[in-house]
Amino acid sequence: MSTQLDPLSLSADLLYTVKTEGDADPLREHLAALERSQLDRALASREGKLSFWLNCYNAYAQLLLEEEDPDLLEGGLLDQWKFFARDQIPISGVWLSLNDIEHGLLRSSKQPWGLGYVPRVFPSSFERQFRLAECDPRVHFALTHAAGHCPPIAVYSPRDVDEELDIAIEWFLEENVTYDSGANTATVPRLFRQYRGDFGGKRGIVSFLRQYNAVPDDTTPSLEYEQVDHSAELDVNLEGDDVKP
Repeated sequence: MSTQLDPLSLSADLLYTVKTEGDADPLREHLAALERSQLDRALASREGKLSFWLNCYNAYAQLLLEEEDPDLLEGGLLDQWKFFARDQIPISGVWLSLNDIEHGLLRSSKQPWGLGYVPRVFPSSFERQFRLAECDPRVHFALTHAAGHCPPIAVYSPRDVDEELDIAIEWFLEENVTYDSGANTATVPRLFRQYRGDFGGKRGIVSFLRQYNAVPDDTTPSLEYEQVDHSAELDVNLEGDDVKP
């Protein structure tokens, strides 16, 4: 795949290269050396920010896992937490963690715990400059955590990112949401509880399910959250699903 040196193309090329097992080092070096003004111009739109950070997150999640230990996520919780929290991703002269990209830049400076209602208290100047203006809950269906319920990884483009996210969501909900018409109950993955505030609370979750045809338009179902093995669900354990704010 031909490489262009604008930030949006670099992030797309990096993820494509990782997916096809190519040499990602030159692309990583270019991303690390980007001028801040160049990044600012490239990420001037919501679509640019969204596609850039989704591509960077998914590329680096796989790269870092391969570099450290493919079995890392089967190990202890402390090692797993460090994997997401450690600053290992150089972008435009700043070292970021996977948590910084997911919760700071894509979720518009929210804590990984607190059910989606608690902000990050002291976001960096870099985060304030390049984060999405508002949290887009659709990002939860586009990020890989190397755990259950992860979507197929796509390379996102600024022009089509909204349509591409909608496709990912439709796939995810079809695979992971069940609706019992007799009981008027929808059983949903626990990420809906874990990030309830991102969706606008219970009413927002139901509206989201209606929007993507996971439940009938004329229903207001009660929600049941899927039971999980906490020892196996890395994203639940690490993100503090059961931690109270």
